[in-house]
Amino acid sequence: MSWKQRLPFLRWSLVRMALGMPEFIRTGQIGDGREEAAAAYVEAHARGGDVDHVLETIDEFAREQSMLMNIGDEKGIILDAAVRRAAPAQALELGTYCGYSAMRIARAAPTARVYSVEFSAANAAIARRIWAHADLDDRITCVVGTLTDGGKTLDALDALGFTAGSLDFLFIDHEKSAYLTDLESILDRGWLHPGSVVVADNIRIPGAPRYRAYMEEEQDKRWHTVEHKTHVEYQTLLPDLVLESDYLGEPT
Repeated sequence: MSWKQRLPFLRWSLVRMALGMPEFIRTGQIGDGREEAAAAYVEAHARGGDVDHVLETIDEFAREQSMLMNIGDEKGIILDAAVRRAAPAQALELGTYCGYSAMRIARAAPTARVYSVEFSAANAAIARRIWAHADLDDRITCVVGTLTDGGKTLDALDALGFTAGSLDFLFIDHEKSAYLTDLESILDRGWLHPGSVVVADNIRIPGAPRYRAYMEEEQDKRWHTVEHKTHVEYQTLLPDLVLESDYLGEPT
C-alpha cells in the first residue's frame, strides 16, 4: 500500500479536488482537466479491448496521478458482487462520470445492456472514449440528462426499452441529494420488479441521509437493505457506506 493511500490528505490532487467541488457540482468536472487526462492515460497505457486492464489503468491513474470520483477498486468489489447476484439483463446507472462503474457492471454481467445517465456532456464524451477503448461501446449507452428535467430523460429511457418490470439492477452514484427523489421517479415508472437490486455509493461521505433513512424505514417492507462498511475511494482513512437493497415490491 502506497503512502498516497495511507495519507491521502497529503496529495495535492485531493486538495485540488476539494477546492474544485463547487465546479464539480456545477459542471461534473473538478476543473483541472483530470477527467480528460484520465481518458488520455487509458488510451496511452491500457491494452485495447482488455476491460480488466482498462479498469486497472484507471485505478492506477486515480492512485498515482489524480484522484477521481469513481467508486474505485475497494468498493468496486461490492458493486461487482451485487451485479453478479442480480444477473441483470438490463442495468441502469445514475452518474457516469468517466465510465468506470458502468464498465464494472458490464464486466460482471456480460450479457446485460447497460445504460448510464450523466448530466455532463463532457463527461459522457470521455466515458464513451474509454468504453470504446475497452470494446464495450456496443453494450453501454450513455444518456445525457437528469431524471429531474421534467420527464425528458425518463422518456428517453422509455424509448430505449425501459418498461414495466424490465430493470434488474440500478446503481446510484450521482448528486447525493437526488438519490431518493430519482429512485422514487423510477418506482413511479414501474421499471423495478421484486428481486431488482439497487446499490448506492457514498452514503456516509459525502452522505445521502434522506436515502439512508428511507431504506431504514422501508426495511423488510418495500426493501431489504444490507449496509457495507468500506472506505472512500482510493484511500484507507475515511470510512464510507455502500447500501445494497433488494426490492420486495409494494406492500399488499
